[in-house]
Amino acid sequence: MRIGLISSPWFDVPPAAYGGIERVVDTLARGFAAAGEDVLLAAPSGSSCPVPLAPGMREADSQDLGMSGSEMNHIIRAYEAMHGVDVIHDHTLIGPLYAHRPPGVPVVTTIHGRLLPEVAEIYRAMSRDTSILGISHDQVHEHPELNVARVIHHGMDLSGVPVGTGKGGYACFVGRMSPDKGALEAVRIAHAAGVPLRLAAKVSEPPELEYFHEVVEPVLGPDDEFVGEIGEPEKYHLMGDAFALLNPIQWPEPFGLVMIEALATGTPVVATPSGSAPEIVDHGITGYLAPADELPGLLPKAADLDRAECRRAVSERFSAERMVADHLDFYRELLARRA
Repeated sequence: MRIGLISSPWFDVPPAAYGGIERVVDTLARGFAAAGEDVLLAAPSGSSCPVPLAPGMREADSQDLGMSGSEMNHIIRAYEAMHGVDVIHDHTLIGPLYAHRPPGVPVVTTIHGRLLPEVAEIYRAMSRDTSILGISHDQVHEHPELNVARVIHHGMDLSGVPVGTGKGGYACFVGRMSPDKGALEAVRIAHAAGVPLRLAAKVSEPPELEYFHEVVEPVLGPDDEFVGEIGEPEKYHLMGDAFALLNPIQWPEPFGLVMIEALATGTPVVATPSGSAPEIVDHGITGYLAPADELPGLLPKAADLDRAECRRAVSERFSAERMVADHLDFYRELLARRA
C-alpha cells in the first residue's frame, strides 16, 4: 500500500519532548515502512522520522498551537502532496473536512481528544465520507450514534525502552502542568503517603506557568523535586528508577500514553480510574486504580508489584507491532470494501 500520513503542524515528528499525537504518528510511520509499505508523511519540515516527507511543509511552531489558520495552511499543503497514495490517515481535527481531498482516495482519521458535544458534532459531519477510529472504548462509549469504525489502542516501540529497577526510592509524575493532569493531587498523595516525588512536566505556555508557580510550586516539600520537561531517554530513566508512576488524572483522558510508557519500564501505575485508565492498568497486577483520597494507602504497595508483569502487559497489548498491524488490517479491509 501507499499510505499517506498527516500529522499536526505544532510539533516535529517525532517530537523532541512533548507531543503525544506526533509520537503515535512517528511509531505508525516507522512501523508501516518496516512492514514493507510505502509511506508519505506530511509533517513539519524539521521532522526527522525516517520516511519520505511531503515537500513544501512549514516548520513547526508550537506557539501557534490550536490556531485554526495555522492548521488549515498545514492541511492545504499536506493534501496537495497526497495525490497518488492509496489511503490517507489524517491525524488533525479539521483536515478530513477539507474540500479538495484527492478524489477517490479513502480518508481515515483518529479521534485523539475528548469527544465533547461540539467535537462529536464535527466527527458526525465528517463521518459521511471519512472512516473514524477511536483510541479507547471509554472515549467513544458516550456517543453510540457516532459511526466509529474501530477502536485501536495506542502502542509504543519497546526496543529503546530499558526496564528499570524501581530502586530510586521515589514515585514520579510525568505530564503537562495543568489541573486536568493532576500534578497538585500527585503532590498531595505523595505527601500523605510519606513518599518522595519527582515531577517532570511541560511548563512553557502561560496557563502552565501560572498553574505551576501559583498552585503547585508553593506546596512542594523538601522531598519533592521538579525536573522540568525532559526527553525520552531521561524520561525512561526517571520512570524506571521510580517504584510507581503517580497519575491521578482529573479528566476522562482518551488514552494515557504516559501510563504505557511507565509500564514499559517495569514501573506500576497508581491512578484514578478515569478515562482509559481501566483499559490500561490491571488493578493489583500492573498498578492500582482508586479515587484520589484512597491512593495514599495504595501508593506504597506498588513497590511490591511484579515489574516483569508490567513490561509483559505492554509487550502483549500495547506494542508498536500490535498497533501497526491493527491499522494495516483496517486499511486493507477499507480498500477491499472500496474495490
